[in-house]
Amino acid sequence: MSDRLSRLLDSRPWLLADGATGTNYFAAGLQSGDAPELWNVDAPERVTALHASFIEAGADIVLTNSFGGTGYRLKLHQAQDRVPELNRAAARLARETADALGDKLGREVVVAGSMGPTGEIFEPVGALSLEDGTAAFAEQAQALAEGGADVLWIETISSVEELSAAVAGAGTTGLPVVCTLSFDTQGRTMMGVTAGQLAGLVQELSPAPLAYGGNCGTGAAELMAVMLKMAEARHPDDILVAKSNCGIPEFVEGEIRYNGTPELMADYARLARDCGVRIIGGCCGTTAAHLAAMHEALEGYEPGELPSLESVVARLGEISAGAAGRGPLGDRPAGDAGGERRRRRGRRAADEAPPRF
Repeated sequence: MSDRLSRLLDSRPWLLADGATGTNYFAAGLQSGDAPELWNVDAPERVTALHASFIEAGADIVLTNSFGGTGYRLKLHQAQDRVPELNRAAARLARETADALGDKLGREVVVAGSMGPTGEIFEPVGALSLEDGTAAFAEQAQALAEGGADVLWIETISSVEELSAAVAGAGTTGLPVVCTLSFDTQGRTMMGVTAGQLAGLVQELSPAPLAYGGNCGTGAAELMAVMLKMAEARHPDDILVAKSNCGIPEFVEGEIRYNGTPELMADYARLARDCGVRIIGGCCGTTAAHLAAMHEALEGYEPGELPSLESVVARLGEISAGAAGRGPLGDRPAGDAGGERRRRRGRRAADEAPPRF
């Protein structure tokens, strides 16, 4: 088993994870609707260039170009029979880049095998069984491990069922597992999971994740509101992860741009440390320039007290009413109405389920 991530966490107070994959690939020529995973074979130089830019900006962890690498996602591009090939290539490209630049810069760089959602809805709301979901994640995880991943990084998950399947599938490799959920619906995931629920759920998963937290969502302020609740609910030794979107997407001059500045992302990084988060990175819209600002902000920074919600809003912007709620941590949507909301979200997600870039 690779223990690179554990070793770095034992020797450092914080680690910097990388930034966005898809939005940076769009800037490099990826066309809307195309599968980024195909670039692992068709345009490997563009994949390694993005990894290199993040490492040079200070990243300690780079995620492989395999977010949509399960057979269910690749089926949308008639590539479901290429799961082993594309995931092995993704991990190999990241490994080669991490090792080469790590040697040059005199530091270790962790390769995290990215595993995003299948895009399917799990039973009992949807049709995908836990067994079939686990098998799909296991196929992807095995290929990422063979390609040289140090850890399997499950991200942008919304449901308890899919998280359980992903962790079980990743666990077949014997590698450490990290998992993050996307809290993008009034402080909950699309399927209704709260920060407090996640803090409790990870104690029951097998294998137990090395670290957990939140990624993507609707901007740094919203994610930090969620991380405040997670910080209150976690067990003392839990390692938290925050990988926020770089602001909010806006349509500017015919293209989508995220409005987060390097200064905002630097402030978010320091607030995350104040919340006790030890692995900090960016998600959609986060470039190497944003990541460099985050690295500079974290270098030598001594975390302060747990910030108030008011200070998060003052420094990062407004948040939704749900994320600001002060009800008991971990509550599910109350009553039948809450359950029905969860079912409706599930049915809608079966058609939508967009990749998170």
